[in-house]
Amino acid sequence: MRSPVLPLTWHLTRSSGRRGLQSHLLAAGAAAVGAFVMLVIIAATLGAGTRADHTTWRTPDAVPAKQATAVQALATTYVRHEPVTVVSLAQLSGRKQTPAPPGLSSFPKQGEVYVSPALAELLHKLPANQLAGRFPKVKSYGTIGTAGLASPDELVAVVGRTPTDPAVSKAAGDTSSWFDMAQMERAEISGFGGDTASMFTAGDQGIAVLGVVLLAMPVVVLSAAAGRLGAARREQRLAALRLAGATPRQIIAMTALEAVALGAAGALTGALTYVASLPALAQVPFGVGTWYVDTLWVGSPWLATVVAAVTALITVSAVSMLRQVATSPLGVAQQANPRRTRMIRLAFFAAALAVIFMFSGGGLQAEQAVALLLLFYGAFWLFGPWVVDRLGRLVSRFAKRPATLLAGRRLSDDPRGAWRTVSGLVLAGFAAGFFAVSLLGADTSQYRGQVAVTTGHAFEARHTAAEARTLLHRAGVTATVTTGPTDAYDNLLGGGSGVIAHVEGGQEQLDTAVTALTPLGAGRFPYGQDYAGGSDKATFDRLDAVTIGTLALSFLVAATSAGLTAAANVLDRRRVYGLLRLAGTPLKVLDRARVRETVIPLVVLAGGTTAMGAYGSYQLNKAAGATINTSGAIELVVCVVVGALAMFAAISGSRPLLRKVTADPAQTAD
Repeated sequence: MRSPVLPLTWHLTRSSGRRGLQSHLLAAGAAAVGAFVMLVIIAATLGAGTRADHTTWRTPDAVPAKQATAVQALATTYVRHEPVTVVSLAQLSGRKQTPAPPGLSSFPKQGEVYVSPALAELLHKLPANQLAGRFPKVKSYGTIGTAGLASPDELVAVVGRTPTDPAVSKAAGDTSSWFDMAQMERAEISGFGGDTASMFTAGDQGIAVLGVVLLAMPVVVLSAAAGRLGAARREQRLAALRLAGATPRQIIAMTALEAVALGAAGALTGALTYVASLPALAQVPFGVGTWYVDTLWVGSPWLATVVAAVTALITVSAVSMLRQVATSPLGVAQQANPRRTRMIRLAFFAAALAVIFMFSGGGLQAEQAVALLLLFYGAFWLFGPWVVDRLGRLVSRFAKRPATLLAGRRLSDDPRGAWRTVSGLVLAGFAAGFFAVSLLGADTSQYRGQVAVTTGHAFEARHTAAEARTLLHRAGVTATVTTGPTDAYDNLLGGGSGVIAHVEGGQEQLDTAVTALTPLGAGRFPYGQDYAGGSDKATFDRLDAVTIGTLALSFLVAATSAGLTAAANVLDRRRVYGLLRLAGTPLKVLDRARVRETVIPLVVLAGGTTAMGAYGSYQLNKAAGATINTSGAIELVVCVVVGALAMFAAISGSRPLLRKVTADPAQTAD
């Protein structure tokens, strides 16, 4: 006998009317947003790894002297606070020809200078005494191809040298100061097969993974919400079929078929939107700059995996709502399903926090840290509905206005549904609040306005100081030049010998001073505050960008989820709203109650965790003697305000729908 599941599912879907079609479109829209956001964060993570791979050739991979064919030196200089990576290459005489580095057609000859397109543009834009004077004079610059660059905005130069040039001498690889770590290196090489990424790209993928972890839960919540859209109407319809004789397997199959169709259609739409948006996404800067379009392409396997995962989430979410229908269809038909939470959730949450506290000491492996983070998420996922339930009861008890009373009753009647709307922000809020306000890393503010030049010994430093004064005077830079004490480690020389120029004026004068003093560097560029804090800045600036971006995307996903859920709830509760309207409840009261149903847990839970993260960061800064990260705090506040307004706008967007379904409360489809 032919199964009636497929034709019956098609018949019920077609006969669901305009309200059913609206629920289906909302579910597909939620799936599209979830798939799109997931593909974007996966693309950023994989793309960050690809970027790092494109910079491994710059770090010299030493080989035995007999096998070496060339000398390579990596140096870093800064202009307008941006790093310029300089790779100096010298072919050893009497050795076989060294292969061309990535992005170049041949190994550079003496005096040849190749630059990235972004650096070429900057060289033409800035006066020569601020940047071009740091490189050998040439008639024209060669161009580094995309194979040797991580980003279209990256500033990179490759300079051909002779083996006796100071830029490739042993002094060019002296990393005695902690400032120099990963910013300069020198070695004899035979090719460019290194595996050490640039300091400016090495940590990007790990930081992007943090964004994936923080955003994964909001996307899961959105996908789960898509599966629950129209749940009340579906429960009523399937409960009637169950009472009419349909088996649990049949109603589960019907629901799964409907959810798979909607989820797949929505997820495919989101995937196609991602593909169409690649050129626009590539213009979003992160780390060293914008992206190459092909760097953000995740590939067909990942595309299919995300579509399948979102579809599966929606299907599982929709099927999981049928437990009461299968076991107690009469109770569902009579809407006798109180969704209370139990005190055991609090006990599990306390136990999980105790475990996290016990094992969160130093020396954790990456797998252990991920496991503790997942445990933290799981604990909050269990604890959240319990808090919403108690919050609803408190609001109901102390409510002074009808709208607040209705909102409190709804929170306590369905705490799991209210928790799902705000859970993504609650879980992402703590991390965003912490990292946005934190001021981690070394404080290099004491080096502001200084330029240092290292020398071999103290006697040479005195001679270099006299030359530095002459060069700075010729360049029109007003500065005071002093020799650094070799027993002091709190200055730019880090305990070494050399001179420090205290430059008066702004950034243009500092860039001019660096260029003017470049001939005195004996194999390395003069450097200042940007160089001293380069390593920490490369990490923590990206961390700040990821956390703020994560919070912004979390608000986007949460606003989408809240807006879709609000619209679906209006459709699901139209009978309740109609009865309330018949009882004389004003439409404004119903609308305010609907908005407060989301606003109250959002402010209490998401706002509370974000404030806790910011307070924890403040205490850490205070203990470390650091000042407050004012710019990060302002960004956090702006993000929270804009995100909250977006959520309110998304919820208010279903106000016309509420007005429409209650326009004639005496006539209901139910």
